[in-house]
Amino acid sequence: MSHPWEDWDHITKIDPDKDLVEGETFEDVCQTGTDALEIGGTLDITEEKMERVIEATAKYDVPIYQEPSNPAVVIDHDGLDGYLIPTVFNASDSFWITGAHKEWVRIEDGLDWDRTHTEAYIVMNPDSSVAEYTDADTDQSAEDVASFARVAEKMFGQKIIYLEYSGTYGDPEKVQAAHDALDEATLFYGGGIHDYDSAYEMASHSDVVIVGNLLHDEGVDAVRETVEGAKDAKAELLNAE
Repeated sequence: MSHPWEDWDHITKIDPDKDLVEGETFEDVCQTGTDALEIGGTLDITEEKMERVIEATAKYDVPIYQEPSNPAVVIDHDGLDGYLIPTVFNASDSFWITGAHKEWVRIEDGLDWDRTHTEAYIVMNPDSSVAEYTDADTDQSAEDVASFARVAEKMFGQKIIYLEYSGTYGDPEKVQAAHDALDEATLFYGGGIHDYDSAYEMASHSDVVIVGNLLHDEGVDAVRETVEGAKDAKAELLNAE
């Protein structure tokens, strides 16, 4: 069975708690060439904020996935293509591995399982909100990262491995180690992508790069640059095969 993210190179993550750059619209975001939108954030996220962004983006021809930070902010909306649910493999607090998920299933009692997918997060920036929120053990070597990635794919059947540096640019060696450890799972990389060159480099070591803060800090032209960098990297890799 194939999954849509197998054909993606670039995701734009929209934080519902943050504004777009002045004068820009969600239509502008959807026209950057990004392959998908992921709507989610770590802090101060509410149902109302989620719904506002989903409503504003659902009218455009870009796949939209919600990434809820907790069960209370999950939105049931026809415009969503699905849900990408983080499970943090290096969290010290088990609530972020299976606990929150159990609560969501218990509360909802009837999830749309065909549209619900998990992301095996490996959180790497100790200063990030997500690391603090989940009490993640971020002191991981390249070998550790590769082992987490393989455990996630082979033991837990994860289809998406998400190496998250959230707010800082990661170590390409560790990203490549995670990629090399996988057979079929898709490696997402997020963190510090800010221009063509950074997108190009990380797209050369992963399957999909994710841009988030850049959208809110610098705007759609900067995001479009990263789309071009990611797609050029993938084209070069394909030509080299």
